[in-house]
Amino acid sequence: MPGGELGMRAYILIQTEPGREADVARSAADVRGVLETAVVTGPYDVVVVAEATDVHTLGRRVLRRLQEVEGVTRTMTCPVIRR
Repeated sequence: MPGGELGMRAYILIQTEPGREADVARSAADVRGVLETAVVTGPYDVVVVAEATDVHTLGRRVLRRLQEVEGVTRTMTCPVIRR
């Protein structure tokens, strides 16, 4: 974590509407707290790496905004417990 100022990191797995993967990944990259996005294959379409000060901030400032991105149908958040 850069400078140790952020307390937690999470991988957020996103399912999208068909054909919306690239659009969702681009929009997700603009969300504050998102470090990286990738379009992937498998049961999920986009993987996001995000950081926040705590789990509540992750939910309010990152996850809520990702769920509002047009084309997102479902998310699963996987908090990192050890790096």
